[in-house]
Amino acid sequence: MKNTFFWGVCLLMPALVHAQKMQYVSNKTLDSTKKPAEAPLRQYTLQECHTMPLFGEMSKSMDQIEEEINFLNVCDQNFNSREEASKFFADRAWDYLSDGEQDTACYRFNLAWLLNKQNAEAYWGLGVICYQKGELTTAERMLRKGVMIDSSNVGLLVDLATVDIVHFDESRDTEELRECSILLERASAIDSTNANVYLKKALLEYHRNDFEAAWENCHRVRALDVNLIDFTFMARLIDKKPDPLGIFK
Repeated sequence: MKNTFFWGVCLLMPALVHAQKMQYVSNKTLDSTKKPAEAPLRQYTLQECHTMPLFGEMSKSMDQIEEEINFLNVCDQNFNSREEASKFFADRAWDYLSDGEQDTACYRFNLAWLLNKQNAEAYWGLGVICYQKGELTTAERMLRKGVMIDSSNVGLLVDLATVDIVHFDESRDTEELRECSILLERASAIDSTNANVYLKKALLEYHRNDFEAAWENCHRVRALDVNLIDFTFMARLIDKKPDPLGIFK
């Protein structure tokens, strides 16, 4: 592989603008009945590994090793550091994900990870893609890896908490709610004005059957960002307990 590989990757990228770090997991509803297909027991092609989280986390072929070595060498020639290059590819990956191009985004996040294993954005993005594909277990694992590296990233914390809630819906494992609570408490301590944090806290308290606390958090969401109100969830909450303030009916 020559430098044309690197420039081929770069030329496919949009303009060099910073991607919007939207909380994709926590802003999307997942059909929890959707299950990922069983992975076939076969050798994956190099192209297939590009679109699997962390390149499939399997033994590397000689072709993959050669490709990675050449890619890293070219990045070393074109960036001041591998950390800088990793950020560049992660930013481009968010751009592609915003456009719904999951496979291209996955490959860019993989490249960001290859360049810097401590780039939490790479794990975050891969977790988001897995969530969108209905691969909850892998999504949770990727997001948790990201949180272990960057525990101050509110969007990442909320996304992992959201996956915990969805997992609880499936498993009824209260450990999911316990972790969710810890994550959201940490997130609110970092940013007490983030409406999305309180929306997830409302969901958490709903699942704990503490409907009074759920309403308190709903009203914090209303005060911080009325556009974030989830009226579908609100209707479910009203069925359990009418709004104590009488605002939502």
